Amino acid sequence: MANETQVTVVGNMVADPELRFLENGTGMVKFTVASTPRTLDRQTGQWKDGDPLFLTCTAWRDMAEHIAESLTKGTRVIVTGRLKLSRWETELGEKRSAYGLDVDEVGPSLRWAQVKVNRMTRTKNGGDGFTPADVPDDAWNAASPAPTTTSVG
Repeated sequence: MANETQVTVVGNMVADPELRFLENGTGMVKFTVASTPRTLDRQTGQWKDGDPLFLTCTAWRDMAEHIAESLTKGTRVIVTGRLKLSRWETELGEKRSAYGLDVDEVGPSLRWAQVKVNRMTRTKNGGDGFTPADVPDDAWNAASPAPTTTSVG
């Protein structure tokens, strides 16, 4: 959409991404990225951490599944997307709001890591990672958690 605020965030994933599926089978994933600015204190020569930003990110369809299968807690990522404001009211009637990011692109940072890319073969049209038009307002609560897999080893 035109005039949406585009944001790029570099930070660490604070937990493993959580994958869920809507009733129609559409995959969605949520994860939180922590980004902490660092500045050099010229008097002491030491780096100092600023206030961290915690940003909840949401991705859809094939990208959601790729994120859940590829990225884990602690991974340094680069995330680009559209900044969205969510507003709600608590049970006590208090108004709340929070910004989140609808993910357009995500990948691991290669500053302190190496990765091997496995290119996926597209088997259907769509799956571009954008929010589908038929998603309810609170898709996360309506979605079922992805089945867990147990590794034997």
